[in-house]
Amino acid sequence: MNPEPRTDLRTIKLTLAYDGTAYAGWQRQPGKPTLQDAIEQAIKRITGESIIIAGSGRTDSGVHALGQVASFHTSARLTPLAFQRALNAELPGDIAVLKAEEAPSGWHARKQAKRKRYRYVIHNSRTHDVLERHRSWHYCFGKLDAEAMHRAAQHWVGTHDFRAFETQWPQRSSSVRTIFDAQCFRLPAPLEKRIYFEFEADGFLYNMVRTMVGTLVEIGRARKPEAWAAEIIKVGDRRQAGMKVPAQGLFLVSVGYDDIAPQPND
Repeated sequence: MNPEPRTDLRTIKLTLAYDGTAYAGWQRQPGKPTLQDAIEQAIKRITGESIIIAGSGRTDSGVHALGQVASFHTSARLTPLAFQRALNAELPGDIAVLKAEEAPSGWHARKQAKRKRYRYVIHNSRTHDVLERHRSWHYCFGKLDAEAMHRAAQHWVGTHDFRAFETQWPQRSSSVRTIFDAQCFRLPAPLEKRIYFEFEADGFLYNMVRTMVGTLVEIGRARKPEAWAAEIIKVGDRRQAGMKVPAQGLFLVSVGYDDIAPQPND
């Protein structure tokens, strides 16, 4: 028999930013540094409680966040602002609590999530950027055509079966997802060597964004036509899509709830 849920516990919602370089991803793993473990240990030092924090998604090793959302239950009476200040004092410098809020009883960061937005950053230059090497992928094999990649990405907007972009399909009960927005653009001078890819969807499959970017790069370097993006969806074969690009260029930008579009924390 399942125990009755405690009614004396509050639910706290956190919005987090982090540099994922030093971590083996979000989810706790034995013997490895993870973001979940770092945050749970910080909460324990503040409240004395051994809690389990739920993230909106499990970012992989080396992936960053500008607006990850997490939730946990606590009996502590600290105000949300006090939680934010205390956590930022306890957490390492590569993790920051941007906001702490009181959430309704039973609210869950992953289960209530409606949409997520991811960004991937390419540094398109002959020479790598030493200050951004952990926050972008250095592509040095010629200038990529950002406009062609943007046009190709529009084939993915809408509801489709994205199994061709999932590592080791099937990982989920369904590989059907809805992409609301797909963007690719080169930043204006003096940052013109940076290319941003942004995708917003109701959910993403394992390594889906990194594989979509790898597919678009093949188009951007003129090795494949723009229509290839649509053909991969129809074929549904991972072997026909592009490479999985490195993790360090990927950012979880924001998470949306209650059918409200997320607001990026730039």
